[in-house]
Amino acid sequence: MNAKDVIKTALVETRNILNWYLSDLSDADFLVRPVPGANHTAWQMGHLIQSEGHLLRKTLPDAVYPELPAGWKERYTKETSTAESPQGFLSKAEYLDLFGKTREATLANLAKLPDADLDRPTPGDMAKFAPTVGAMFLLLGTHTMMHAGQFTVVRRKLGKPVLF
Repeated sequence: MNAKDVIKTALVETRNILNWYLSDLSDADFLVRPVPGANHTAWQMGHLIQSEGHLLRKTLPDAVYPELPAGWKERYTKETSTAESPQGFLSKAEYLDLFGKTREATLANLAKLPDADLDRPTPGDMAKFAPTVGAMFLLLGTHTMMHAGQFTVVRRKLGKPVLF
């Protein structure tokens, strides 16, 4: 197994775990906050979708991602994370579809990258979190798992079965 295979496995498996954690949640469940002021699942999914393309494009300016709906970036900011209105949020199916398309784009960007480019330094302020292009790809999977861990708290609050 080479480095790109390891990264691909991490990206595929984190997508699969995220989908598993969300599999039995309803649209209404996506708007449940585990505690007051915490991000609900709908906002977190929008954030994951937004940040994946944004972070990889900062690292690889020629990375290709699907176009997101107008106003997406502005809808998923730190300031909007505490908005109580359910207006403007999508259905679970729409979030999962967009996340799936985004992750497939990440995998396609990885596949077309020459192996040697994984060792290139990450430009800009993200270098402190992911010093190389390969580390940036892995960070995308880690970021997904960080949020998936937060989904388990919502699952517990809703009385959903423990999956692991």
